Amino acid sequence: MDPADFYTGIVAELYAPLKSFSQDPEPYAAFVQRAGMPALELGCGDGDPLLELRRRGLEVEGVDSSADMLDRLRRRADEQGIRATVFHQRMEALKLPRRYRAIFLAGPTFTLLPDDDAALAALRGIRAHLAEGGTALVPLFTPAPTPAEQIGRVRTAAAPDGAELRVSVVAEQRDETARTQTTLLRYERHHASDSSVVERPWILHWYTRDQFEKLATTAGLTVTAVTDPDGTPAPASDTGLLHFRLQAG
Repeated sequence: MDPADFYTGIVAELYAPLKSFSQDPEPYAAFVQRAGMPALELGCGDGDPLLELRRRGLEVEGVDSSADMLDRLRRRADEQGIRATVFHQRMEALKLPRRYRAIFLAGPTFTLLPDDDAALAALRGIRAHLAEGGTALVPLFTPAPTPAEQIGRVRTAAAPDGAELRVSVVAEQRDETARTQTTLLRYERHHASDSSVVERPWILHWYTRDQFEKLATTAGLTVTAVTDPDGTPAPASDTGLLHFRLQAG
């Protein structure tokens, strides 16, 4: 399947109840306040942290490749009385009606782009949508292989209608040369005699620091800082979650 269609259907339905953590809005609120507004969240999904940033009065819009996730975001916004402007577009094919002082991804969503060509297209889209003097924030990480003992382990949650929701890792392949990790995930929804089961490949594509900086340069962007999530400059040897700040080169 097209990687951009991963978060659709049953996967979008199960995303919120089965996710293992929520993004802390604080680093992104601080980034937007420092870089300026308007701001754009790429890969905004079903609204975390975009809705919290809007609740705080920050002028932040969102874009995501999944119409199903955006539908969930709009419902949540309506329930919470929050106005949110979002666009259904792929990160690597941005064509929005305005430019932004701040463009960011909340977490390493950039690794969902399946290869360097898609990454370069996304970076060019970021460059095209940055206002003069604007700044982009791209968190990146190198995924670790799923431990063998977690293959087949099932996580469960309950839906509002009482259905049992399940997700598990079925298998995983890793290609160090291509810098990709493909994890086959099984999503299940069981309610009385009604069951839905879907298996989908979840592809992560990572970069060394030098590789990402070269892509950014090719896209017309300059890496101005590389930090940990708390804003501390990251040493070149750091392979954890890194925040790359970019400006027009």
